[in-house]
Amino acid sequence: MMENGGSCLPCTPDEERQIVQDLKNQSDLDLKEGNLYFLISTRWYRSWERYVCGDEPSIDNISFDSPHMNGVSSKRAERPGPIDNSDIIQNGNGSSEGDDLEVRRNLEEGQDYVLVPQQVWEKLFCWYKGGPALPRKMISEGIVNEKRVEVFLLCLKLIDSRDNSQTVIRLSKKNLFNKLIHSIACAVLHLLFTWKARIWDYFNKQRSTSPLDVSDQTLDDAMLQMDQDILLEVQVDNGISMDSTGNDLALVPIEPSRSSLTIAGGPALSNGHTTGYRFNQYPGSSFGSTFMDMDDGYDSYNTAKKGEKGGLAGLQNLGNTCFMNSALQCLVHTPDLAQYFLGDYSDEINTENPLGMHGELALAFGDLLRKLWSSGRAAVAPRAFKGKLARFAPQFSGYNQHDSQELLAFLLDGLHEDLNRVKQKPYIEMKDSGGRPDEEVANECWKNHKARNDSLIVDVFQGQYKSTLVCPVCSKVSITFDPFMYLTLPLPSTVTRTMTVTVFYANGSGLPMPFTVTLMKHGCCKDLILALSTACCLKIDEGLLLAEVYNHQIFRFFENPAELISSIKDDEHIVAYRFDRKQGGKIKLEIVNRWQEKSASDYLKGSERKLFGAPLVTYLEEEHLSGADIDIAVSKLLSPLRRTYSSAKAHGGKENGFLPEVIDELSNSHNESVETAELEDLCSRELSFQLSLTDERISSCKPIQKDSILKPGKHIKVLLDWTDEVHELYDPSYIKDLPVVHKTGFTVKKTRQEAISLFSCLDAFLTEEPLGPDDMWYCPQCKEHRQATKKLDLWMLPDVLVFHLKRFSYSRYLKNKLDTFVNFPILNLDLSKYMKSKDGESYVYDLFAISNHYGGLGGGHYTAYAKLIDENRWYHFDDSHVSPVSEGDIKTSAAYVLFYRRVKSKTKAEMAETSQGHCC
Repeated sequence: MMENGGSCLPCTPDEERQIVQDLKNQSDLDLKEGNLYFLISTRWYRSWERYVCGDEPSIDNISFDSPHMNGVSSKRAERPGPIDNSDIIQNGNGSSEGDDLEVRRNLEEGQDYVLVPQQVWEKLFCWYKGGPALPRKMISEGIVNEKRVEVFLLCLKLIDSRDNSQTVIRLSKKNLFNKLIHSIACAVLHLLFTWKARIWDYFNKQRSTSPLDVSDQTLDDAMLQMDQDILLEVQVDNGISMDSTGNDLALVPIEPSRSSLTIAGGPALSNGHTTGYRFNQYPGSSFGSTFMDMDDGYDSYNTAKKGEKGGLAGLQNLGNTCFMNSALQCLVHTPDLAQYFLGDYSDEINTENPLGMHGELALAFGDLLRKLWSSGRAAVAPRAFKGKLARFAPQFSGYNQHDSQELLAFLLDGLHEDLNRVKQKPYIEMKDSGGRPDEEVANECWKNHKARNDSLIVDVFQGQYKSTLVCPVCSKVSITFDPFMYLTLPLPSTVTRTMTVTVFYANGSGLPMPFTVTLMKHGCCKDLILALSTACCLKIDEGLLLAEVYNHQIFRFFENPAELISSIKDDEHIVAYRFDRKQGGKIKLEIVNRWQEKSASDYLKGSERKLFGAPLVTYLEEEHLSGADIDIAVSKLLSPLRRTYSSAKAHGGKENGFLPEVIDELSNSHNESVETAELEDLCSRELSFQLSLTDERISSCKPIQKDSILKPGKHIKVLLDWTDEVHELYDPSYIKDLPVVHKTGFTVKKTRQEAISLFSCLDAFLTEEPLGPDDMWYCPQCKEHRQATKKLDLWMLPDVLVFHLKRFSYSRYLKNKLDTFVNFPILNLDLSKYMKSKDGESYVYDLFAISNHYGGLGGGHYTAYAKLIDENRWYHFDDSHVSPVSEGDIKTSAAYVLFYRRVKSKTKAEMAETSQGHCC
């Protein structure tokens, strides 16, 4: 194997897997900037994993939306063809590294592509060829130098000022201007070294005040955005050159480039991942003032036109930044935040907090908020803010779609630390409740929290809930009072799923039959079995064994009733074997069908035989099995498939080894009526079928003879060869063409999902539940980790209450989004009944902003609804586009994050209009 690891010699699947695993482990030990990685389509990589892993865990600890890596069967898929990356390339074209290839920008790691180290790519390419190769470099991002692979290169439109022609270039954001400019001019426009040129930031068709090529900064530092324009000015002669606007050019001579920088159309080996844009204001940085001044593409503070009110400016999409725009519009239209940042908050900036961003995030947010409230309806480009965000939170840099709620959580926490009035946080030892009154413990916890955390964000957004843990062994009760910034509410499962499963008889007493059942989408295998049991009229002494069929074999048995059905995909084939409970747990016999499509002469070669149909499964009770026992079992399983008439040839009074009268008796044995004497008579004859003993992966076959003795085991796998004689006696159509779990298309009529209320989501959030096995609680009385029960109660509510509807769920195999419509109040959300304390505050809230998410995972779109309180009118913020919207239209199934503001006082007449009425 070591020899194969260093060459392109053919390897076994196990050898390939081990070689790749070793190379990955070596790469993980040497993570550094500049390391080269390659993108591979998940579709192809998953097929390769099925080939080399079988039932073992995935080589990567990455879910590829498939449960197959953990199956109990050791099935091995066929060897995949050449590497095929066509599905992750823009427009699906491009055939070689020399082509100008761009990966699709809505790709999601794990779901669409995987990243492998250079050594792994070279080995896979050596074995499989194909491509095209998509190399990317590892870069360092942010102030913590977080290592990331730059998957999406920065795409810029280079405009030649001489004729306004455009050239698209793609390059790493870590390239330096003072070297890159020369490569662009020479390689893209074929300029001579003696000519002179200069590059300008041309965002929004406005030239920057300083050229880009005179600095030793990177593209990242300059905050260049995806698909934006940059302007090239060239001196054609030795005299003074004019650009298209008639302005004199300040030019620098071009020198030969000594770098190996990569641009589109050139070698791809220096390409590199997500683009983030920094805004640096270090002493001596020439980019600090230049790009802050022209950040939004207009003057720093455009005044609103006469008669126009502020707060109606959109935010330009800088490349998949709709998630950021949605979150920002919700925060900007929070009245308390707007009033604060439109005033003088400089005295509250905390530049010394090690947990903050030295005040830079708060300053950038405040500057952006002022622009949005003072620019009328002119859209603002949040380049400086995005640069700060990328610097302090590299996970949000680049052009991947992100989660608006995750960004909101980061922003609120970051703004709090930047505005924290506490300069030196004291150390406070937390005390147990010790049976004291809840009010005393709650006040103590809040006082301790405020001693370390005191900011506008705490004043406006933070509340407190009561957490009660109970030990299941000693009944120890632990009560704590914890602060919260927002409430993440689960959505009660109201979505159903339709599944089709084919039921087989494990005793051969009937024909297989498909059944379609409907059950909760997030149910488990136990729920599926119960639904099938009702549909197929299962007897009280019978059971069902669920299995997945892949490549005409059992891929895995669903023997854990608690396994979620979300691991079963719609395009898979699921079967259930109906068996007598008395036989359950005995030796499991799996019969895999095989036939020969060509002539009889080719049949003897053994290489042209193909698997077909669904496997048959039964239980055997004998511990010491012979070939005759297997033959009898196969005869019973096939008996329902026997044709009503046959043109079988006579072979000494037998049909394929059967006596005609024996066949008749077997075919009528649906109720296991074959007598012991008849079976013994059958055993005395030669085997009726061509059977071969094989292993789990069908890598070897051993013919079964009448007197063959099979080694005992829990699972025996046998190949059944369908000869011409067997075809004449039995009809294989009953076991062919298994239906998939769910076939999508126009024939399937979708039912309207049942709506749920915000109150039911809150009830689910506050319901007592046991902790998960990975979240055990250490009981101070037992001195052991226990799976305690946990109960949450609302104790103190903030002035601005944020609800996060948990629409996205993540598991090992699946990522899912719930599009369930949640009916939420717009006015008079009354939470009085949920409060465990009475602090004299109002518990009535009005909605003022919503962050919406449309579409699925990876390729969705975010927008926002926000209410201008002074106008009492709602607006729709869709990136740059802002339009009024009626209050009745803001309730949609896209609602993701809800922002409520406390109503300070309500009269009895106003309170008469309850929140329940507004939910209608």
